[in-house]
Amino acid sequence: MDSKLLKIGVFYDGNYFFYVSNYYAFRHDRRARISIGGLHDFIRARVAECEETRISHCQIVDAHYFRGRFPTAIVEQKGWLRGERLFDDVLMYEGITTHYWPMSDGAEKGVDVAFALEAFELAMFKRFDVCVLIAGDGDYVPLVRKLNMLGTRVMVLGWDFDFVDERSGLRRETRVSKVLLKEATYPVLMNAYIDDALRAKDNRIDDLFVPKNAHDTLPDPNEELEPPCLTTLAGTIKRLDKGWGFIKPSDGSDDVYFYCADVLHHAFDELRVGQEVTFSLGANERGPIARTIRLITAAQSTETPEY
Repeated sequence: MDSKLLKIGVFYDGNYFFYVSNYYAFRHDRRARISIGGLHDFIRARVAECEETRISHCQIVDAHYFRGRFPTAIVEQKGWLRGERLFDDVLMYEGITTHYWPMSDGAEKGVDVAFALEAFELAMFKRFDVCVLIAGDGDYVPLVRKLNMLGTRVMVLGWDFDFVDERSGLRRETRVSKVLLKEATYPVLMNAYIDDALRAKDNRIDDLFVPKNAHDTLPDPNEELEPPCLTTLAGTIKRLDKGWGFIKPSDGSDDVYFYCADVLHHAFDELRVGQEVTFSLGANERGPIARTIRLITAAQSTETPEY
């Protein structure tokens, strides 16, 4: 058994981990979030097992978290600010370096590139023995191959799951790339590991989850908070552009601007000109703005979008 210290670097695809944690907190029978500290303990134990050494010889020397982020004004309006700060506290106390990128047109852009470049550069200079990727996208396959070229072993923690969203009736799924798992030195399909342990009533799995009393303080970041005093209005989508648009109110009043982050339960690219919506009227520094927009018809309009 080798007594040499084995250095581990951990890299989180934050958006992927966000959906995984929400799944266990709100969809899975476990009803608890993934514990960052517990996950790191699991990583050390799994690496020790794979490398045939002691857990005490396996240390996480660097950890990084990457995710796109909405501006503060939008996060406040959505009611997500407290949840974001609580999670930032968790990352800070676990010694994880955060890398936030501005959301562009309501979508993450460039985060996966930043993730790959940082992981490769740090692997070169810090000479990790094992790089752990908490990610599922096949776009990371070139990164894994480059890390293999450096002689760095790669562990991929991935999850496969799906569920029906009760609010929208749509089936949601999260998958880990099979090619990504194949390229990894140590592929770990976490959903299978967790479910097998739960069926076997293995108490060690408890450490992977946040204790219930701590979980209760964290609101669902997907839960849309709407002030009860706001009046719900009706209208149709009149114009769509890159991440924003205009709604024509049914009462004949002036068109109202809206931003992609205010659309509930649907992705912005699912919207079409002519669809009927409900919304509440808010305001920003430029004037009236539609908030809490809900789609009530899915038929695509025959009108030509205005650009």
